[in-house]
Amino acid sequence: MLIRDEAGLRLLRQAQEETRSARQRTDPEFLTRKLSEAWARAAKSQAFRDIGEFSWERFERLPVTTKDRLKQDPWSFAVGELSEAAKYYETTGTSGRVTPTPRRLEDMVWNTVSVAEAWRSVLTTGDRVAILLPSDIVPVADLVVSVCEYLGLPHARAYPFATGISDWDRLAGLWTTLRPTAVFAAPGVLIQLTRLLAQRGTLADLSGSVTKLMLLGEVSTPALRTRLGTWWDATAHDVSYGSTETGTLAATCARGNLHLLTNANHFELTDGTRTTPLPADGTGRLVVTPLNLHARPLLRLDTGDEVEISSTRCDCPVPTSTVVVRGRSTDALRVRGTDLSVHAVEEIVYGLTPATGYLIETDEAGSGARLLLERPHGSDRTEEALALDAVRRAGPERLGLEWDAIAFLNSLPSTTKSGGSRKSWKRTNIRVVESVR
Repeated sequence: MLIRDEAGLRLLRQAQEETRSARQRTDPEFLTRKLSEAWARAAKSQAFRDIGEFSWERFERLPVTTKDRLKQDPWSFAVGELSEAAKYYETTGTSGRVTPTPRRLEDMVWNTVSVAEAWRSVLTTGDRVAILLPSDIVPVADLVVSVCEYLGLPHARAYPFATGISDWDRLAGLWTTLRPTAVFAAPGVLIQLTRLLAQRGTLADLSGSVTKLMLLGEVSTPALRTRLGTWWDATAHDVSYGSTETGTLAATCARGNLHLLTNANHFELTDGTRTTPLPADGTGRLVVTPLNLHARPLLRLDTGDEVEISSTRCDCPVPTSTVVVRGRSTDALRVRGTDLSVHAVEEIVYGLTPATGYLIETDEAGSGARLLLERPHGSDRTEEALALDAVRRAGPERLGLEWDAIAFLNSLPSTTKSGGSRKSWKRTNIRVVESVR
């Protein structure tokens, strides 16, 4: 975490004390103070230089910041020089051009402490952590490493899709020595590892030490988490939600639900026309004002993510509302007038078939679609007909769509598996072809 002097240590302790206190209760005075401080930092940037002094009335009148505006001129939102940053990241560019994202020490300390204190209910003393996440340019692997350092957990990072030392063979060798109890990975990466170990006949042995699968980097649906948990005989958690631009917005609890980090962010919902403070329950696009960004403060950023907020979904001690991320509003696939979402498709694919992955092929006009399912290693081909029939029947009932074709294949492109480096559903599980008929 780059703590190298007394000032850094004081910062860490401040973040620790405030986070632990605010996780139990965020009163109006706390939120007003934190928003006022974030507002003052943002006012030093070119993008927000004319916003004046903070007041709740001015905050609620401030136009929502769109991602397009941020991407068009990201440096106008920055405060200070790049030389003042401790680390430099960029977004993956899945929703357009990449966005440069410098991070100061303050950004990293506050985000790490906020997430680590939330994950204490899942990661425990004695855990050994394998981090199968990309380390280049994007911050996700660095965050998990920092959390492990903060919590004092032994860990190793090894992203098998990167060309270099951590290929699949080396990863399997590492597993036999580290014997990880917790595995951080995007779902697609973990699926590919599962297939590889099953083909080699080593899945039962190497999964024996694993008790928790920590999924992040892309939307993970309940059906997929159940499937992975069954394969590994472990509990699969949807462990966090956030972005490179904002930092972490929600983190899992011991019950496996994502809770909004209201100690680190102020949340609102928008329907595209009206933006309102976060209700106890509701749906819409999430708008966020991170409370602890320093290098590039953001006010009222429209994340573009469709979410469902609930105050009653979880019975754990964490007092904040839970969030279910339905995916980016731009990720819905329209086929013959029907919108397909990642949740709806994956509940069918992983709920009704033994598939280890899928790819939807459609034409440019969305006049049809076929569904390609990846055949698991050692599968019984005689049962495929039953699975195909179940998917075919579920199409009109649960999606409002009849597939033009459904078929099992031996393997799918690696783009459906590399996960954390490509978060967009349309870029990983959708392929546009000339015709599907």
